[in-house]
Amino acid sequence: MNEEQFKQNYKKAVDHMKANEQMKKRVEKSLNSQHQGPKRQRKPLYIAASVVIAASIGLAAPSVWQQFNGPTAPTPTPQVAEVTPVASFDPVVIPKMELPDSQGKGAMADMVQLVVYGGNVYTQSPTLLEGANALNLRGEKLGTTTGGINELSGQDKYTELASNIGEADIYAVNGYDKDFRIMSYTEIDGQVYAQLFDKNNGITISSGADLIGKLHLEGNITSAQWETFDSWNNGLQQLQPLAADEALDSFISALSAAKPIATSPELEENLYGKEDRKIIYLTLEDKTQVPLVLFGEGLVRYGNVPAFLEVEKGAFQSFWNSLSE
Repeated sequence: MNEEQFKQNYKKAVDHMKANEQMKKRVEKSLNSQHQGPKRQRKPLYIAASVVIAASIGLAAPSVWQQFNGPTAPTPTPQVAEVTPVASFDPVVIPKMELPDSQGKGAMADMVQLVVYGGNVYTQSPTLLEGANALNLRGEKLGTTTGGINELSGQDKYTELASNIGEADIYAVNGYDKDFRIMSYTEIDGQVYAQLFDKNNGITISSGADLIGKLHLEGNITSAQWETFDSWNNGLQQLQPLAADEALDSFISALSAAKPIATSPELEENLYGKEDRKIIYLTLEDKTQVPLVLFGEGLVRYGNVPAFLEVEKGAFQSFWNSLSE
């Protein structure tokens, strides 16, 4: 399947969802694949067709997201430096996601799943949630989405609860601020399909806690795994156990105290031009699974958020070295 066929099939699946047998089969086929574990880029050749999957956990170069999100505050390429939990950093300001102009220019709605709620754009979360565990997290109903948003949609289409996921009920997520996270929840023939959506724009990150704190990692990790970049990149799914112990807790604490670094073309070229990456998958008490990408330079990234977290050098290196085969 070439890239154009991929886009056409994807748009057909999400924009024309109707309650008939053909829809059910198409939805079940596409959404079941979402519940088989973290999505992975198969080979570099397929980056264009798989940009949503790769960027969702921050492994692919995020320039595509800058086209959608707009620029972030400029910053020079950082040198990993020693920081302390009490350090004061220059905040990274991530502007509110700009909607397309009246002619639809500036959006890439065919590249990322999104929902408009409360006048803000929520995009597909890198945090995974199995359908079987979704009911416990389902909070108050916020409404039902309408479909129809695509890459050509103008501002008039980005109305409340507009989306490019078709028609789905939207709910608050128990335990999370709905200014940060909402979820879709659909039942078809007794099968539950759920998807989390995060709002990672229109925020200021003064330290890692301003981002990591929203995920409720500290004190809530029940199990963990990690994976090499080579395994992820080649779809090998060679997940290795990671002890949810004091060492991991210490790293999460250091991550909360980390220095935020805004994305820049120079930084992206430096980081994504290498394969010096490791991915950790953290399963929480609420059954969600949070992926974090670690870069050998001492930086950590959550999903497509246009900011990296620079962890204190000693804490990062100690944890990085513990992730060995």
